Amino acid sequence: MGARLIEALATTEPLAEIFSDKSVLEAMLDFEVALARIEAKLGVIPENAGATIASVANADAFDVATLAHDTLRGGTPGIPFVKALTEVVRKRDPVAAGFVHWGATSQDVADAALILLLKKAQPVLIGDLACTEKFLVRLSNQHKKTVMLGRTLLQAAPPVTFGLKAAGWLAAIRYGREHLENAFNDTLVLQFGGASGTLAALGKDGPRVATALARELDLRLPGAPWHTRRDRLATLICTCGVLTGSLGKMARDIALLMQNEVDEVAEPGGEGRGGSSTMPHKKNPIACSLTLAAANRVPGLVASFLSAMVQEHERGVGGWQAEWPIISSVIQATGLAAASMAEAADGLSVDAEKMLANMDATNGVVFAERASMALAGKLGRDASHKILSDAARKSAQRGVRLTQVLSEMPEIVEALDPNILRELEKPEKYLGSAEEFRRALISEGTSAQARNRRRPRERFRNVRSKKKEQ
Repeated sequence: MGARLIEALATTEPLAEIFSDKSVLEAMLDFEVALARIEAKLGVIPENAGATIASVANADAFDVATLAHDTLRGGTPGIPFVKALTEVVRKRDPVAAGFVHWGATSQDVADAALILLLKKAQPVLIGDLACTEKFLVRLSNQHKKTVMLGRTLLQAAPPVTFGLKAAGWLAAIRYGREHLENAFNDTLVLQFGGASGTLAALGKDGPRVATALARELDLRLPGAPWHTRRDRLATLICTCGVLTGSLGKMARDIALLMQNEVDEVAEPGGEGRGGSSTMPHKKNPIACSLTLAAANRVPGLVASFLSAMVQEHERGVGGWQAEWPIISSVIQATGLAAASMAEAADGLSVDAEKMLANMDATNGVVFAERASMALAGKLGRDASHKILSDAARKSAQRGVRLTQVLSEMPEIVEALDPNILRELEKPEKYLGSAEEFRRALISEGTSAQARNRRRPRERFRNVRSKKKEQ
């Protein structure tokens, strides 16, 4: 099921499918079927009951409109869903119907389904982020010597390289992706606690049913049910907030560089991409627009989730009910930003000549700092700074190059090495450690230490292995 028109600018097709009505139903059914199978296998419920429940669990057998209506009445999707599933099973086997949802509670099926949806979403997000990183590495390497204006407070500043700029985007996105992977791995844990989080309805069978159920669903088993403990989910949502901010920073830079007055880079175009309904000449930054829209939405959603964390006792009233739409929106917005920036990075065109032309259009005033630092050793920092401020102002007023103004000032000619004045406006001579920093950013996060860092899921498996050895 695709996204509705009103959500078309808030998600991608793969993520819209993951959070579609059918997919949500299938996730809840996966939980109930796994529970029935495990309980039947362990002898907690009759074997034929487990088989019957599994055989009729089909999302097409449910009326989504009715479930949605009844969810609003029941305050949770679990109640009407379990009731509907029970009726479907009853038509096949009245006795088996009595064992649907055995020992579980409505929040178990809702939370477990949510975790299963997040498990499906994880490779989609990580895949698009990995593509973005790969394309940015390529861009950075291709343009390690492509000189452009630095810009501070949106004003022209001493030169940088586009390779360094792309590497900065890369490092932030890679950092976010690594933390997102860890957050996902921490979050993908089973929810199964029964009425008050003690599995009392299953008696002594509770722990072994939970262990087998987690294994069946390929989820980690937490130390205890987490009905009102929402910290893992909160960490995931906050991580998405930071990541969309990093993606938004990249999008903002590209959008600014795409302005007609700047025109240094361009997103990939194509049929129906970046045009205008009235202005044929337009080449709009669509990927950037979608990413910035996501970056604008997500912080408020993060705040909403954090507000909803304060949940009462063993089952929350209001906080938990707020989460599904928040989590769905955050994951889809983050995924949209990741996919959009992957597309932009893959097809981004860079106009090195325009970058040089824009720098040249400043008449060399962006090299005032270089001249000031060269003079500071002889005239002092404050004096040299004042002289260069005056020279830059005269350059702008007269519309001539900074070097011309400086060459007309006796105190400059006397104090400044002629070679420095002659090469003052060569940007490649004033890049400082740009390339060293670029290489550091490219390699950041790819060291052996980072590669060998064990993830939570791996640590969990290692603990289990050591217990078996003992």
